[in-house]
Amino acid sequence: MSVRRLAQVQPASFEFKPATLKRIGEVSTHFPEGRQQSAVIQALWLVQKQEGWVSEPAIRAVAELLAMPAIRVLEVATFYTMFMLEPVGEVALVQVCGTTPCQTRGSEAILAVCQRKFGPANHRSKDGKFYWQEVECMGACANAPMAAINDYYYEDLTPESFEKLLDDFAAGKKPKPGSSIGRQGSAPQGAPITLTDVTLYDGSLAKKFKIPNLPEKPSKTKASA
Repeated sequence: MSVRRLAQVQPASFEFKPATLKRIGEVSTHFPEGRQQSAVIQALWLVQKQEGWVSEPAIRAVAELLAMPAIRVLEVATFYTMFMLEPVGEVALVQVCGTTPCQTRGSEAILAVCQRKFGPANHRSKDGKFYWQEVECMGACANAPMAAINDYYYEDLTPESFEKLLDDFAAGKKPKPGSSIGRQGSAPQGAPITLTDVTLYDGSLAKKFKIPNLPEKPSKTKASA
């Protein structure tokens, strides 16, 4: 497991936005009375959605809000790699999968695009717009290679389509997530080759099938007689 530490440069303070504070309060009600500390992961995630990353003052604020020791919140934030511990890009956080299925489908070329455009991994680009990193499997192996950009998956990438994707983000556009080749879910490339008849799964055949009347089950009284 890699060592995860807080960024050396930290903001002077942190303040919850009203919407974030309200949502944390709502999430806390999902747990039994006295167990509100169980909302710590959700609270940290909401902080990250607000700020883009989790700072040391934010960790202390979450600890105070949930009435728990700050060290326990720090342990959670540094354990889960979903939490970014330093400022990320103003436009996009780019996470490229480099695990075996993606690697065999060309993820190294995707990683090379990031290196060329933004510099070394785990750092912000010079213009501050992007932050990129190589990550482990994100569960979209059938549509490899892929990358997560902010909250969405972008799949079936090529170096060319990936670079255009990044350029679109830089230009302020919001590219549609999913397969870059129009693949339907994880169906075979090109088009589905099984279950192509929609009547097999749209319920229309079931409506035509009538369940026969079952014989009446003998009551205990009749059986005993």
